[in-house]
Amino acid sequence: MEKEGHIMNYANQLGYSDISPCEVVKVISEKTIEIRYMDTEALPWEREFHPGGFFGHTSNQRDQKWKITSNPENPVFRIRLSKNKGWRDAYGNRYKLADEPVKFYDFNF
Repeated sequence: MEKEGHIMNYANQLGYSDISPCEVVKVISEKTIEIRYMDTEALPWEREFHPGGFFGHTSNQRDQKWKITSNPENPVFRIRLSKNKGWRDAYGNRYKLADEPVKFYDFNF
């Protein structure tokens, strides 16, 4: 998909507060693209965990690091653009097109 003259190569799946990276495999039309999930591996980072509440709180979760790689073995599926709801798959999951893949796990949810 194009945005200001360049191709968007990724479609990050937006969960409640988690984000999972997908790569664009094929553009079918302006409103339909094929994507697949990318593999992710957590990399070491210094987590600041504070006990309390239900379980605790990670105050620096924005510092988490991930190795994100393409995996041609992952299944390909379609997402479609709707007027009011943005990019969605057949199950209603939301996606945002991006220049970079993003992985985020919400340790505080």
